[in-house]
Amino acid sequence: MQTSVRIDKWLWAVRLFKSRSLATDACNAGHVKVAGKNVKPSRDVRAGEEISVLAGHIRRSVKVIALPAQRVGAKFVGQFLEDLTPAEEYARARNQASHAPLHFPKGFGRPTKKQRRQLEGFF
Repeated sequence: MQTSVRIDKWLWAVRLFKSRSLATDACNAGHVKVAGKNVKPSRDVRAGEEISVLAGHIRRSVKVIALPAQRVGAKFVGQFLEDLTPAEEYARARNQASHAPLHFPKGFGRPTKKQRRQLEGFF
């Protein structure tokens, strides 16, 4: 069993990020904190540490329980981390996502009927 693993690899292995490069970018951007301090992607993480991660619009707080040898399936993530994120954070993110209006700017993709008429008059 491993005693420590790189934090970017751990974040990817427990599915907090879709790819390891996204986890590395988050570390470099200052979105990952251990004990309130920004960390580099190469920092080793050990069992028992608490990590705060800004993933998307959610600030997630997790406690490291164990270190996986490789990326784990979604069913087994609970064996490697304890989610300490408050329920209000999930509710806020859910409300924020549901109230965001869909906006499709004009001029992208297929022309509208009005734009087609204008093009016909142009040619």
